Amino acid sequence: MFKPLWSAEDAAKATGGKIVRGETEQNRLREDWTISGVSMDTRSLKIGDLFVPIKDVRDGHDFIEQAYAAGAGAVISEKLISGRPALIVKNSLKALEDLAIAARIRSDAMRIAVTGSVGKTSVKEALGILCSEFGVVHKSQKSYNNHWGVPLTLASLPQAADFGVFEAGMNHAGELSALSKIIAPNIAVITTVAGAHLSNFDSIDAIAEAKSEIMDGMEPGGFVVLNGDNAYTPRLMEKAERLGLKVLTFGQGDCDISIVTAKSHAQGSHTRLRINYQQYDVTLSVLGEHWSSNAAACMAVALAAGLDLRKSATALRKIKPLAGRGEIHALTMDGKAYTLIDESYNANPTSMRAAISVLGQKTGRKLAILGDMGELGPTELDLHAALAEPLIAAGVSRVIVTGECMRALRGALPQKMRGLWCKDTEATLEALKDELQIGDTVLIKGSNAAQLGQVVNMLKSEPQ
Repeated sequence: MFKPLWSAEDAAKATGGKIVRGETEQNRLREDWTISGVSMDTRSLKIGDLFVPIKDVRDGHDFIEQAYAAGAGAVISEKLISGRPALIVKNSLKALEDLAIAARIRSDAMRIAVTGSVGKTSVKEALGILCSEFGVVHKSQKSYNNHWGVPLTLASLPQAADFGVFEAGMNHAGELSALSKIIAPNIAVITTVAGAHLSNFDSIDAIAEAKSEIMDGMEPGGFVVLNGDNAYTPRLMEKAERLGLKVLTFGQGDCDISIVTAKSHAQGSHTRLRINYQQYDVTLSVLGEHWSSNAAACMAVALAAGLDLRKSATALRKIKPLAGRGEIHALTMDGKAYTLIDESYNANPTSMRAAISVLGQKTGRKLAILGDMGELGPTELDLHAALAEPLIAAGVSRVIVTGECMRALRGALPQKMRGLWCKDTEATLEALKDELQIGDTVLIKGSNAAQLGQVVNMLKSEPQ
């Protein structure tokens, strides 16, 4: 038996919807319903979930029958349904938002929102691990960080949860403000401000202003965690102070959570932090110098939440690489053993440089398969070509590229480093087969539109 998350009566009260009661198979008597989770995808829906049809590329209402067949405990619908458990509403997305706000109001969980140009998902996952040492944690699944992902996560918040950790993303002004007002964070983290989504903004200044919207739903006295090494932090601090929010900074300089030393190596990293004149050591098994900053951000949240800092630092040892975000695989192709660094989930200039730096720490021959970085605006070709410098510094032997913008990088590379430009995933795979040597380390990274995740899946499916 599942533990009810929402009863029909509570869901109706939250959304203003009209209850449709189901009928038992035994005596056809109408009965109230309860649900144990919330889903908008029939492919991942669990028995007992509430199915919420969202109108996007497809209208989710077209999948209501599939939801019932998959075991949905009830559905939200803008269309009339009879004889089966449902909640009839005027607007399904608005109903989901109302359900999320009701979940927030009835919960005592501390709400932590994470946004930023780089590292949102990694920090969210790390905070989930950290907070789980101190209570029950509910967090965003995958990268559910948009106008439906955030309310979906919040609407699923169990009443027994002690912490809710929410990833919040944006690519247009105004989006984070709306999400913040739904979450109403007690603690908000802005990992950094950098040149992502430049095609939708006039400048990085405008991106900083949009990131600051994560504060809009916060009550005075809440904490904002900011990257002290970022040039836009003074502007963010000014807004926080206007709103009556407390600020904690993390970074290399004179910060509340100060990175004293950060040593990165092929197996992970070790970071020493100074907090309130005390030193805390954080050892991580994930790769990259950027993880020192991520760890410092997490410790800032622990400080804001009043958690035991030494216990928090120890908890971070449990962090593991995420799929598409630095996960490492030992693979074989055509009898050649090699190491794959999977960074295929997404990319912008900052995260691309961080991944190349990780590759540079590896010994032996190094290859890179790089796809276009999306939404960079009018300077996109220059931003792609500029990756030649870190690739050369990392000692990468050959670079295979895909996507029109990556032609600019290929042209900027020394001739000996230029691998093929590939038109699709199949051509990319064939190019790697031609280049690969025993013992190579291969980095794969690009924006989602580059579809390099498909290349990773094809490599993982090769006979081992």
